[in-house]
Amino acid sequence: MPQKHDESQVILALQAMQNDKNLSARAAGRIYHVDHVKLSRRRRGMQSRCNISANSRKLTDLEESTIVEHILDLDSKGFPPRLSGVEDMANRLPTTHNARRGTRWGKLG
Repeated sequence: MPQKHDESQVILALQAMQNDKNLSARAAGRIYHVDHVKLSRRRRGMQSRCNISANSRKLTDLEESTIVEHILDLDSKGFPPRLSGVEDMANRLPTTHNARRGTRWGKLG
């Protein structure tokens, strides 16, 4: 079987398994040229790796968009956003998952 699987083939195989309850993951994998382990995992609800956020990610999408809105708000008022102010805001946000930014957060190079 090829190593690189096309996501559309995985989706087709999952739909075929859903429509035909007697179709096993191995058989669907053979028909659609997809790894049967991948099909079994997806059938149990595990998402593909490209749809999962990185483990090392410190900000959620909401926190990230909040910071971006704050920066744009400062810019629209004519104030340049300072790294220290943005960093302070970022460190105040993650109260839900207790993740603090590292010492080099926001530094370039």
